[in-house]
Amino acid sequence: METLRFDELGLCPEILRGVREMGFEEASPIQSKAIPAAITGADIIGQAQTGTGKTAAFGIPVLEKVNKNRDIKHPQALILCPTRELAVQAAEEIRHLAKYMHGVKVLPIYGGQDISKQIRALKGTQIIIGTPGRVMDHLRRKTIKCDHVNTIVLDEADEMLNMGFREDIETVLQYVKNEDRQTILFSATMPKAILEIAREYQKSDAQMIKVVKKELTVPKIEQYYLDVKRKDKVEVLTRLLDFYEPKLSLVFCNTKKMVDDLSEILKGRGYFAEGLHGDMKQSQRDKVMNSFRKGKTDILIATDVAARGIDVDDVEAVFNFDIPQDEEYYVHRIGRTGRAGRTGRAFTFVKGKEVYKLKDIMRYCKTKVYAMPVPSLNDVNQIKIEKVMDKISNIIDEEDLTSMINTIENQINESDYTAMDIAAAFLKLHMGLNDSSNESDDMQTDSGFDFDNTGAEEGMARLFINIGKSQKVKAKDILGAIAGEANIPGKLVGAIDLYDKYTFVEVPKENALDVLKAMKNVKIKGKTINIEPANAK
Repeated sequence: METLRFDELGLCPEILRGVREMGFEEASPIQSKAIPAAITGADIIGQAQTGTGKTAAFGIPVLEKVNKNRDIKHPQALILCPTRELAVQAAEEIRHLAKYMHGVKVLPIYGGQDISKQIRALKGTQIIIGTPGRVMDHLRRKTIKCDHVNTIVLDEADEMLNMGFREDIETVLQYVKNEDRQTILFSATMPKAILEIAREYQKSDAQMIKVVKKELTVPKIEQYYLDVKRKDKVEVLTRLLDFYEPKLSLVFCNTKKMVDDLSEILKGRGYFAEGLHGDMKQSQRDKVMNSFRKGKTDILIATDVAARGIDVDDVEAVFNFDIPQDEEYYVHRIGRTGRAGRTGRAFTFVKGKEVYKLKDIMRYCKTKVYAMPVPSLNDVNQIKIEKVMDKISNIIDEEDLTSMINTIENQINESDYTAMDIAAAFLKLHMGLNDSSNESDDMQTDSGFDFDNTGAEEGMARLFINIGKSQKVKAKDILGAIAGEANIPGKLVGAIDLYDKYTFVEVPKENALDVLKAMKNVKIKGKTINIEPANAK
């Protein structure tokens, strides 16, 4: 399905700037078709499911049409939504789109609010978004005047009919008598009642826009979803990366901003990660892709647009950090793994109502996505131990260990230790496990830390702190906090590397756990920090 970039839609600079700040670069299929048609002033009948970007599909044309030259104090657009939640949500998104349009006021109105406060707030509002009953109430009170209303939008029209709002909708439509009125109707389904309203209240040349989805087949890939709070997404992603250790991974985000933020966070934690999105110069994108193809970059974080054309056979895992906006995007994303007969895995992070979107994806793509628990730190440690044991087996089979065996035998003869004691101690030393490794795991636990693989100088542990130069932090602030809270001499603290959004600091390995415990919930420059071992992978 052909889609357009927002900068190809001929939008005014202020709206385009708002779109870019929201992080979007490509219009969804319904937006690509509806926005150009609606901007011409044509009446629109759009058929699209929830979650396909309908709000911007009608919101952008409404904003394009707002009279920006004269300070008209009366409403210019009425948007009807079935529920207060949808009205508030639509108003919030349109406000974001209009952020750089000086003087444009957007107001949601709905039942349950004090109507006198609404009446005061309506003054000077150009775009009103409300539920049918409350909008009709204002029209009857003449607190909403329709003399300058040039656009009326019915969002989720079939849902409004199901809720018994047909009479209210028709009453509102009859109030708006402007002959040049543009009527835009969006509905997931097209029952007879919707078509009757369209015939009665839209122009005869109204355009029907329907996004016809092609039949999609999902490749044979292990597909899982995890119920993850937004604040825990990074932690869960890193656990999955540590648990499965995929050779190459693709992480998909819905916005360019999220790509930039996540790539910085992962690099800050020691992962070899790079971001890829449409705002990057072609030379930058080529450099990132070459690094990923050659395996110098393990993790590529990308938007759907930027990921087009990625053809790398060794991608072992795809992570949907954000659930895709469109079912087709889901198939395109996970299809990047499991190529050339290889095994592939796909993980999708969802929370709350996003589960319903995932069910739509499963139903539409005729696939099954299985729920899986978040791996605990003990799970991650166990898999690491298994991998260490595999390496040990290879060394035993392939290398001469005579001198090592002699050293162990001498130690056994000179002490009360058994060979099993020494082997277990070596494993624990290699893993960097501490005595609290069996404590409960609540996403913030300090058990199971690996202080041997943080990329620090010998005898030191390198720690990551999520605060940096952007918060006006200096090395002395980090040093003072660690020395003061963990009660260790400042001279023992090693290198402190400050970056814009994070900091690395080295402390003696034997003090590292005490530092982590002491610094939990500590504030530096007024910001509560997160501190953890750096991951040198």
